[in-house]
Amino acid sequence: MRREVASRMDERLSLVRIDPSYILDAGCGYSADTLLLAKRFDGAHMIGLDMSWPVLVKAQQEKSGSVTGFVCGNFAVLPLEANSIDLIWSNLALHWHPAPIEVFREWNRVLKPNGLLMFSCFGSGTFEELKKSFSNIDSYSHVHSFADMIPLGDGLVEAGFTEPVLEREWIDVTYKDVEKLLSDVRAFGGNAMSGRRMGLFGKNEYEKLLKSLEKSRDGNGNLSLGFEIIVAHAFKKDSSLPAGEKVMQFYGRNYPEN
Repeated sequence: MRREVASRMDERLSLVRIDPSYILDAGCGYSADTLLLAKRFDGAHMIGLDMSWPVLVKAQQEKSGSVTGFVCGNFAVLPLEANSIDLIWSNLALHWHPAPIEVFREWNRVLKPNGLLMFSCFGSGTFEELKKSFSNIDSYSHVHSFADMIPLGDGLVEAGFTEPVLEREWIDVTYKDVEKLLSDVRAFGGNAMSGRRMGLFGKNEYEKLLKSLEKSRDGNGNLSLGFEIIVAHAFKKDSSLPAGEKVMQFYGRNYPEN
């Protein structure tokens, strides 16, 4: 999933005229995107940042000479000077922060005037099928709720970005095995919502969940797990220029995957 989304982000980046000297990969993980950016912008100083130290140790082992280094830290409180970065890239990481607007403000702080932000995240339609199955069991929030696209666009403008463009894409992953589907959902992270159930599922409730999911199979016997992917880019305002009209562009596409 992450590699597929990175490829789509890279396609969009190729359409933007930019020659960055300093690039931050915010939420870099094992650094695959960091190396991708280093290849595209040969000679730029690449910085990969992630909160997981073990992940960064692995990334350090894989890095090439074009990567300046890795930093263990929170991308909402960056250990970087203001106006120091030309391009911030963040792939499928923003949705795990409870307050995206705070992240946008911090990213805006460290970007140079006219600097570019490009990010992707899961949207509110992600895991919709699973949410419906859980709703047949109880009223708790069992699946993380992701942000809507329009509030994200508003947040970018509020944080000081201009010309935000947001695109919505759908990726449907199909499964034959219900346990494999649930295993993949767990791998995407936990549920940090305040309305989540504090105790564990009992055996009977878990069986109800499995039966509910089984009923959602399509005519070919496949289970589907839907991902709403939001891909966005925006520029930091140049404060030396007069403020222009705040225009946001939104697009939607469907990309089924088997």
